[in-house]
Amino acid sequence: MADDLDTPDTPPADLSEPLRRALGERYLTYALSTIMHRALPDARDGLKPVHRRILYAMRELRLSSTGGYRKSAKISGDVMGNYHPHGDAAIYDAMARLAQDFNVRYPLVDGQGNFGNIDGDNPAASRYTEARMTAVAEAMLEGLNENAVDFRENYDGTLTEPVVLPAQFPNLLANGSSGIAVGMATNIPPHNIAELCDACIHLIKSPDARDDTLLKYVPGPDFPTGGVLVEPPENIATAYRTGRGSFRLRCKWEVEDLGRGQWQIVVTEIPYQVQKSKLIEKIAELIQTKKIPILADVRDESAEDVRMIIEPRSRSVDAEVLMGMLFRTCDLEVRFSLNMNVLIDGVTPKVCSMKEVLRAFLDHRQEVLLRRARHRLEKIDHRLEVLEGFIVAFLNLDRVIDIIRYDDDPKAALMREDWGKTHVRATDEKDYVSPAPGEGELSEVQAEAILNMRLRSLRRLEEMELLREQSDLMEERAHLEDLLENPGLQWETITTQLRETKKQFGKDHEGGARRTLIEEAAEIEEVPIEAMIDREPITVVCSQMGWVRAMTGHIDLTRELKFKDGDGPRFIFHAETTDRLLVFGSNGRFYTVSASNLPGGRGMGEPLRLMVDLPNEAEIVTIFSHQAGRKLLVASDAGDGFVVPEDDVVAQTRSGKQVLNVRGDTRALVCKAVTGDSVAVVGENRKVLVFGLDELPEMGRGKGVRLQRYKDGGMSDATTFTRAEGLSWLDPAGRTRTETALAEWIGKRASAGRMAPRGFPRDNRFT
Repeated sequence: MADDLDTPDTPPADLSEPLRRALGERYLTYALSTIMHRALPDARDGLKPVHRRILYAMRELRLSSTGGYRKSAKISGDVMGNYHPHGDAAIYDAMARLAQDFNVRYPLVDGQGNFGNIDGDNPAASRYTEARMTAVAEAMLEGLNENAVDFRENYDGTLTEPVVLPAQFPNLLANGSSGIAVGMATNIPPHNIAELCDACIHLIKSPDARDDTLLKYVPGPDFPTGGVLVEPPENIATAYRTGRGSFRLRCKWEVEDLGRGQWQIVVTEIPYQVQKSKLIEKIAELIQTKKIPILADVRDESAEDVRMIIEPRSRSVDAEVLMGMLFRTCDLEVRFSLNMNVLIDGVTPKVCSMKEVLRAFLDHRQEVLLRRARHRLEKIDHRLEVLEGFIVAFLNLDRVIDIIRYDDDPKAALMREDWGKTHVRATDEKDYVSPAPGEGELSEVQAEAILNMRLRSLRRLEEMELLREQSDLMEERAHLEDLLENPGLQWETITTQLRETKKQFGKDHEGGARRTLIEEAAEIEEVPIEAMIDREPITVVCSQMGWVRAMTGHIDLTRELKFKDGDGPRFIFHAETTDRLLVFGSNGRFYTVSASNLPGGRGMGEPLRLMVDLPNEAEIVTIFSHQAGRKLLVASDAGDGFVVPEDDVVAQTRSGKQVLNVRGDTRALVCKAVTGDSVAVVGENRKVLVFGLDELPEMGRGKGVRLQRYKDGGMSDATTFTRAEGLSWLDPAGRTRTETALAEWIGKRASAGRMAPRGFPRDNRFT
């Protein structure tokens, strides 16, 4: 039975391959395919294969900028079926982007229908939209019929497609590009065509021009959504020289006077690739969370143009300060990264400077010019050959007619005839004599052209036109020969073409003027949040379960308040809306909460744990208003502690700031403001120790030093006081008792101490 099986025990030798090598080869193939055919643009025409194929397919469909529209589904279907064997959704997305004037500086597709908007809405389905090429796209394709570039077979070998487009202008920089390959990426901002043409012309005149000199012509990117570029000139120069860097881009805004001292900010241009709807959502979130207290409202009044309204909370607010806060907290200011990683000659990935990219384009234009000139020369030579035949036919018209009328093979007869002799027109068929075989003066091309000539061409005027055309073609041929032999003349021609392109798509063209302003960023001083909040008195209330709220005004601290069932008061103190509250957790971390962000006192408040990242297992040790310059005594229940400047414990994030290090079952227990010159500590064993404050170190973070030594248990409480004024505590009757005779309890830090004096509280607390 086993002999009948056609499955060998070991795999064939050609299938035995180490897994590492197999994976490496296959992944390398995939990586190269991604780099060359999907992610990186060609430096010559600035296009990726999918964009190039879309434009070529639209050209084949004859969708000119002055013609009619065709359904986008038809276009994407032709691209997919003929040139790009990938998903039609990806092709349509790429085509739709070429039609979006907020994404592409010079749209290559003229879309009709819903092609998306700056709010981030997607285009309609391809069956609902129509498209055709723009004049800019036609400029990219000009010369394809004149052998300007190489063609290659499509994916199934049934058609051909261009390897690269002729491209009249440096589209790579004009429209920019972005993509992520394997191990590399590219991100190039759009620029102004007129400025790029000027830079190319300067580079033609001065091939050794420095990169910084080109910045006189191309000062920076020109984004389709406008905005204000506020990057320092030296950073822009470095980015263009190295091919890597970033640009700081802000929105364009102005203050609109509403009368009676009221005003509002109007944003008319937002940064490139920022979705307006998400931007407004972010600003609304900043208002709701009160992160910018001087901001009152934001709304969208946009129609065709962007008009976003930002309202201040009061008219006394400085507009520059408000916008400075918004620049730091939302996408009204963004950084656009530059990574000019492109394919040189469509093969080699390289991070290029702006000069190298422009040089690659100019070299491509020179090659296109030479190829078009050679193609035109071939056409002229062919036409001149035909014209010579026509002229011979006109000079010997009667003989030509006789041959065509009476010869069995007029083409061969025309080619055999010696047109140097004078022929007499035959008047009768019997007088016609076929020319003898011999070396003729007409070529096969000329003979064929004569036979195909229309009768109406047999006019005297036509002969004059042929002679004039011959003269013009000879003159053009001489010019083309000079062009092919003279590099200087070639660059003059390219310069003329660039000037024509600049005139066609420059400032006089719709949308051709520069949109992005380049300004120096005004330095906005950091304004403390307290300066942006109206200063009002409040009473902070925190319950035993950690629910916090702010009562309006300074209420009576003994007043009875309502709490949730099973909850009760724990902390209550007077503060102001401009205060920052410090929360000390049993995990040794300090958290900072703005008093202006506390919920109002009409309800029960909100859990403090929702405002800061206080773990569930950690408890609130204390909460109080921050006072600059003050020092705090922090200690754990193990009896370790130190003094820390209060300014050093203020946290900038929700996660807080670790100050007192605790491990295992140890918990932070004490956090009190430092006053006086002495420290008093009491343990769970009711022993009290008093020592000098100078024995405690001042630290920013750590475990601290031992305050008191215990055999069993740990520390109950610690405080600081002035020794001359005595140590105070509340007796069981609630009266304040002060003990000045403390010699019995004074000792060295980390000693055991003595039993507490008579009348000391049973809870072992000083306050």
